[in-house]
Amino acid sequence: MKSIALIALIGLSGLLICARTLEAEPNFLAKQYVRCTPCHYSPTGGGLLTPYGRSLTKEELSTSTADNPAFLWGAFGDTPAADAKGLQVGIDTRPGHLNFWFPGGSADQNIVMNADLLAAYRVKDWTLYAQVGRIPEPPAGWKIDSYEYWAGYQAPNGFGIRFGRCLPAFRINFADHTGFGRASLGLNTLDQLYGVELSRSTEHSLWQATVSPGRADSIIHDDGQRAFTATGRYQFDLTPRTALVVSGLFRNDSTLVPRNGLTGAAFGFAPTGRISVWTEADAQFVEGSGGTSWIIVNETAFEVFRGVWAKVSPQLRTQAGVESGGVFRTVFEADVYPRTHWNVGASYYLDHSRANDTLSKTLLLQLHLYL
Repeated sequence: MKSIALIALIGLSGLLICARTLEAEPNFLAKQYVRCTPCHYSPTGGGLLTPYGRSLTKEELSTSTADNPAFLWGAFGDTPAADAKGLQVGIDTRPGHLNFWFPGGSADQNIVMNADLLAAYRVKDWTLYAQVGRIPEPPAGWKIDSYEYWAGYQAPNGFGIRFGRCLPAFRINFADHTGFGRASLGLNTLDQLYGVELSRSTEHSLWQATVSPGRADSIIHDDGQRAFTATGRYQFDLTPRTALVVSGLFRNDSTLVPRNGLTGAAFGFAPTGRISVWTEADAQFVEGSGGTSWIIVNETAFEVFRGVWAKVSPQLRTQAGVESGGVFRTVFEADVYPRTHWNVGASYYLDHSRANDTLSKTLLLQLHLYL
């Protein structure tokens, strides 16, 4: 039984250790942010905050407004204006504690999910971006490496291009990278592609298309999973608090993985400045699987009071060709932003296997320091 517990713990903690920098938070739709780019350098969200994004952590998100939101609380100067050019840096670290209960046993572990240095340099309409930090190296080690780096150009008329190593634009970038809307679709934190992304942004719409020879790590390590990949994403902002997103993804066959693809839609709305609701449905096709897998994710978030968010996320992943197969997950989460640069989170997962009617539980406690 101890060996089962160890295997289960390694499997789940392996996912959690891969947790990288602060991802996009779709619940900020309630604050009338339908796009990622006002607050993040990456057009797909996550990673280093822009100067505007840093200032927003003080003005809108944190319970206390006493701290300077600039890098290291302003030790090297105040936060520059939102359109400031030049170099911006950040430090991101996230220690956590994990408990895992499954039929017949349990396990727990203290983990450091990430410790990273982030940097972006803007000159005219160009952005150079890189992140370097602690990368998991199976079976139980880690190394220092760069896992995301790209260059992007954004023209004044809305056309953009980005190339390098990054996650492709596809549906909603939920912050929980282990969720069914990300990990099970091959969009985990370390699933970046080497590719080229083209985009067109207007006042009410955004389209993005990516082509790539394959997953970056598969190309570097020649693990037999390298496959041509193409994605397309279209977002239409119906109101400042309502958005519709349609996406598609295609992966050609590789040495180990058959040809597969995804298509889906997401709809988000915020009825008030304290509530946001996102619902997403994706159909996954795998050649030779005998059917279609469905992934349905909902995330409803409520700001209890400033700096305190409560979330619930029911999720369903079916198994192709097996009517009773798959997993139903419910996530309960609390995120507290007591001060600028601080985020304390507690997440409780209930995973119910539809195939054998078993239940597993996971508790994740984390302290996120964004300096």
